[in-house]
Amino acid sequence: MLDHVHDLLVIGGGPAGAATAYWAASAGLDTVVVERKVFPREKTCGDALTPRAVHQLEAMGLGEHLERYHRFDGLRVVAHERTLEMGWPDHPVFPSYGYVVRRSDLDTFVARHAVLAGATLLEGTDAVRPIEADSPVNGSSHTQSGRISGAIVVDRETGVERPIHARFVVVADGANSRFGRALGTSRDRSYPMGMAIRGYFESPMHDDPWIESALDVRDRGGATMPGYGWIFPVGDGTINVGIGLLSTFRDYRSVNTTHLFEEFACTLPSHWQIDPTRPLAAPTGGRLPMAGSVGPKAGPNWLLVGDAAGSVNPFNGEGIDYAFETGRLAAGLIGEAAARGDSVLARYPGMLDDEYGTYFKMARIFARVIGSPALIRELTRVGMRSQPLMEWALRVMANLLRDGEIGYSETAYRALAAAVRIVPDRYAQIPPQAPSTASDFRPPEARVG
Repeated sequence: MLDHVHDLLVIGGGPAGAATAYWAASAGLDTVVVERKVFPREKTCGDALTPRAVHQLEAMGLGEHLERYHRFDGLRVVAHERTLEMGWPDHPVFPSYGYVVRRSDLDTFVARHAVLAGATLLEGTDAVRPIEADSPVNGSSHTQSGRISGAIVVDRETGVERPIHARFVVVADGANSRFGRALGTSRDRSYPMGMAIRGYFESPMHDDPWIESALDVRDRGGATMPGYGWIFPVGDGTINVGIGLLSTFRDYRSVNTTHLFEEFACTLPSHWQIDPTRPLAAPTGGRLPMAGSVGPKAGPNWLLVGDAAGSVNPFNGEGIDYAFETGRLAAGLIGEAAARGDSVLARYPGMLDDEYGTYFKMARIFARVIGSPALIRELTRVGMRSQPLMEWALRVMANLLRDGEIGYSETAYRALAAAVRIVPDRYAQIPPQAPSTASDFRPPEARVG
């Protein structure tokens, strides 16, 4: 008896995988998702959903569900003894509000929503290797960019292996994408990588209407520390506190992130009223490939989405919105491929480039420029003196520009984008001292500190 062949197998049930599954199942595709953990499960994240992410959740019919979580109006920026509060800009597509939702909740309800749309979800199921539909390339042990017919999966409770066959496969297993690497994908190490660590603290300001970013991070002795910090009120009696930095920072590899986190917690503004010595649990962190740095993003019948494709914004470390967006894009393309033929998938990298290419290139240049703590300190010093300038920066960094409009923000961005398009790629590459070994893909928890 032949095994059942699904239309689509999605590897990973996080934001990118669940969004892919929701849109594919809603279009009538026989969709199955395998997720190695069991929901609810924790993920290292800032937990803030910006307007782009909220828009995607509302498009999936989850707007009413979001209303039970903490809503915030914009961003408070703190640096150089100055504070600016900036509401999310008006936009014809994206809302002017965001939510803070713990990832254990978010990933659970989005995955369950995909099931309600018709997808099958197999939790506690690990996709261990692809099933090759043709011979390996040049005797290799993996398929490189060849066709696959599904995956061998393992039930993590029983240890039982079995095949799942599908016409198409979407790889959405995160930044450490083991399945993607089995297909021959890799990270371009000339692109920036992010590193972050976060923890939770009790705070009476847990329902503050602003999320907060600290752009001039200093230790208890007043010395400048690399990166930027965040404080995101969760609305449940706690706040999410974290700090991140980019691989463009000169001494990136030698940074002790646990020490960085502890110093930041001890220097948090007093209005948060936390006890920095009492996080609710040990902080966790990891590293994220950024700016679309992982490829190839498409094979004959498979695609990469979300963090597995490096779809994280180097301007601010956002990944959830791009996970939802790339998942939706991939699902639409697979629906078209199911009707018209596999060759349709070859358009996927170009579609991503059209959508994000110039923006991510600009972000890569920005990431390289701010690799000097002294330079970023002076840039933020100038910026904090001008509310309009910082509001423009917020529009750019949150990717909330208005297409087709001719306001100051849009005009300035278009001028920058035109210049970026003609800048040789080598000027957007990071210095060679950034991490460059295969250990970049170890599980994030093993990389902290």
